[in-house]
Amino acid sequence: MIATSRGWAAIGLVGAMLIWGSSFIAFKVALSVYSPLVVVAARMLVASGVFLLLGKLWMNWEYHAGDWKYLLIMALCEPCLYFLLEAWALEFTTASEAGVMVAVLPLLVAILAGVVLGEEIAKFHWIGLGLTIPGIAWLSMAAAPSESAPNPFLGNMLELAAMFTAAVYTVALRFLSSRYSALFLTAVQAFMGALFFVPLALIFAFEPISWESDAAWSVIYLGSIVTLLAYGLYNHGIKVLNASKATMFTNLIPVFTLIMAYGFLDERINVQQMLAVVAIFSGVLVSQIKTKVPAIPVETF
Repeated sequence: MIATSRGWAAIGLVGAMLIWGSSFIAFKVALSVYSPLVVVAARMLVASGVFLLLGKLWMNWEYHAGDWKYLLIMALCEPCLYFLLEAWALEFTTASEAGVMVAVLPLLVAILAGVVLGEEIAKFHWIGLGLTIPGIAWLSMAAAPSESAPNPFLGNMLELAAMFTAAVYTVALRFLSSRYSALFLTAVQAFMGALFFVPLALIFAFEPISWESDAAWSVIYLGSIVTLLAYGLYNHGIKVLNASKATMFTNLIPVFTLIMAYGFLDERINVQQMLAVVAIFSGVLVSQIKTKVPAIPVETF
């Protein structure tokens, strides 16, 4: 039963990474028409609306005294600070390069989870990292500059800062996931995100909103499919696997982003990048070799 839960969690995490990879493309399309704050605020409003419609699926929960501070840290780090940094990052760099920066997340989470949660890092995890990090570096160095990236260095540094907030979020999520369902935690993120971004957008980025089909549908996709499904799958994966092991799947995001950026944004893939993709996939597969690190058996939401 536990093995089955782990298997489904792994499949769900791959799905979440695929959806998150597509989010960089959708974000880039939306930013071609709307400002970063408007895009994120609209995304959070769409997500909140979806969760209000699905209230019966996540409202059955029991609050644990003192958890408000952990819930606040979780939501402040992601979506609030994370989306703010990522939206600005994509103003300056390509979707491909921003996706590549996600590769540092497992290392940051491994350090934080070890210090804060006392999680053991299995040897295959480190072997997997040893394969993926060179692959990510290779992928990054082989990327060609794009006209849509006026300041790639600044954009990549903003995306790196976003990864720090994502690491703190993941550790807080791991603690909370033993008390609350993945869907409830995702709903908290959506509502907190709306409360954070809508006032900011009204104050600092108020603009007449017009319906531009591709950009508008991208925002709706970000707020519904990405926020609801990707975060739900990721939050569930964190419950079943330890934080360090689950975040190894984020190394798939640069791969999926690179492929979709080629298909939708005409960002080219060269032979070196293709070989780097193989190295990244190999590292993720190795990191998932079964070890004696215990998993927490839970029911799917």
